Amino acid sequence: MAELARKIATYEDLYSIPENMTGEIIDGELIVTPRPSRKHAYATSALDKKIGTPYQYGEGGGPGGWIFLMDQEIKLGENIVVPDLAAWKRERFPVLEETNWISVAPNWVCEILSPSTFRNDKVKKMPLYARHAVEHIWLIDPVAMTMDVFRLESGRWVLLGSYAEQGKVRVEPFQEIELDLSDLWL
Repeated sequence: MAELARKIATYEDLYSIPENMTGEIIDGELIVTPRPSRKHAYATSALDKKIGTPYQYGEGGGPGGWIFLMDQEIKLGENIVVPDLAAWKRERFPVLEETNWISVAPNWVCEILSPSTFRNDKVKKMPLYARHAVEHIWLIDPVAMTMDVFRLESGRWVLLGSYAEQGKVRVEPFQEIELDLSDLWL
């Protein structure tokens, strides 16, 4: 029997998903996941405040000069991804785009892992971020209370460190401030 041709997802397919779901298109596949749990949302919000404020606004010892966005559609080639938190150096951020998505890859991405997104975040999105030269990625698991920090080197992710529970860390690309991991756990 001939294999049925797989339908390539388009941006318009994102309009068909329920409002309580998040849609992404990776390698032509429409991926639909539930909205984040409260532990997931709390970790994202806390991280945005802890690093976003000093790095976006220059408060609390940070240098400023970055743009931080939560749950923003980003177009990487034909793919649409929605990282939990992403940041661009201000000079690279496309202010005047008229689309819902941003067409410039961020400098940094943070994915908050959950049972419904864990596999896609690690197996599908990490290689996609590497192909589009995202410089840094953090993977945070609010259930296990861990954080893995990666830097892109020669097109491959290099693990810079794994941190857990109540640790205080200074990690790339935001090493000017100390992050208390206990602030991320609900």
